Amino acid sequence: MSVAYVDSSALIAITLDEPGASGLARHLNACARLVSSNLLEAELRSTFAREHVDFREHVVAGIDWILPDRPLTEELTSVLEAGYLRGADLWHLATALYISPHPGALTVATLDVRQASVAAVLGFRVMGVSQDS
Repeated sequence: MSVAYVDSSALIAITLDEPGASGLARHLNACARLVSSNLLEAELRSTFAREHVDFREHVVAGIDWILPDRPLTEELTSVLEAGYLRGADLWHLATALYISPHPGALTVATLDVRQASVAAVLGFRVMGVSQDS
């Protein structure tokens, strides 16, 4: 896998050493490039604050931020046609579609079962949900 779109659930699990996270970390480390929406940083900082864990800049240091230069109306519609997701999960998959209109060329790293299911329906390769530690 050369490029993976990283959802917050994946990095939170790795950082907090949750079950399955070590296998996911190995897979992400094997990727040539990690990308995500800059929403990821807000989600990470919020979770770390809730868990009383210091935010570590290195957690996001290797991620290329995707900053859409237009509304993602088309992508949001496509994601919702594939299945319902809450706002942040919807935004992450819409951003993934924005950078990869041909979903089979991109892997989505997530531990969110619903998000993984919708990503698979869209045609993305998915890593994380069934990872073993």
